[in-house]
Amino acid sequence: MLLLTTAMEALVRVIETGSFSGAARQLHVGQPAISKSIAQLEERLGVRLLLRSTHGLTPTEAGQHFYEHARRSIEEADEADSAARGAGVTLSGRLRICAAVTFARLHIVPYLGQFLAEHPLLDVEVVLDDRNVDLIEAGIDVALRMGDLVDSGLTARKIAQGRRLVLGTPAYFERAGEPLTPADLVSHQAIVYDQRGGGAVWTFQQGTANTAVTLRGRLRITAAEGIREAVLAGLGLTVSSEWMFVPELRAGTVMTVLQDWTLPPIDLWAVFPTGRQASAKARAFVAFVESRMVAASRQQ
Repeated sequence: MLLLTTAMEALVRVIETGSFSGAARQLHVGQPAISKSIAQLEERLGVRLLLRSTHGLTPTEAGQHFYEHARRSIEEADEADSAARGAGVTLSGRLRICAAVTFARLHIVPYLGQFLAEHPLLDVEVVLDDRNVDLIEAGIDVALRMGDLVDSGLTARKIAQGRRLVLGTPAYFERAGEPLTPADLVSHQAIVYDQRGGGAVWTFQQGTANTAVTLRGRLRITAAEGIREAVLAGLGLTVSSEWMFVPELRAGTVMTVLQDWTLPPIDLWAVFPTGRQASAKARAFVAFVESRMVAASRQQ
């Protein structure tokens, strides 16, 4: 039975990652072990589960059916194990999460020690990427994403909301002048976050008045870490979520302008793989992040 369970886990990971090597990395075993498990499973069942071609691996019809049942069985077994052991320290195994680099560096990674201490049998793998990775292909249990969710098929839950701000260093505003209205921004050097959720066009609101502005600047950057460094180097101002500059806002290293105007807020979402019920491990992590964001908002 143990060998069957191992083979089921191997097949699930192969189909989700699309390769033997991807499954091997996720399960921390050698690729030959994965190949052997799949071969033994196919021999046991008497059917071909995977089609191998120059384009990669795809499940057969039998393989797809087996995958669906195997995935549910593995998840239900994990849930049953957690329920039998009770709450709290009983979560075990691997939890693979994904988040944007800067957000995770500032708001997740420094506090993971507390989460790991609460769940000593749990291993956590953190995938950092400012882009929206394919959760199934990457084997992600839960991702933290910011902004609007363009894929309506995602299973997601909003866990926090933050402000967007116009900010820069005091030295930059002393040199370039402090904008008094959104229209003044067109004369400033803007550092544009060139990812979904960023961009150069922003709509400011004050009471019932709305003002749309297109930022101008010579610098566009695709990672929030680069935006931070450019701002701190005094290269210009930027529009950013307050989450990205929390330490500097507290220290006065950066300052906000146009505080009488508001920008659309930014949402933080917990996103789960489509068609899969969130595991107890994923739910525990989301609850942990949600509590962290509540605590952080009280400190601001």
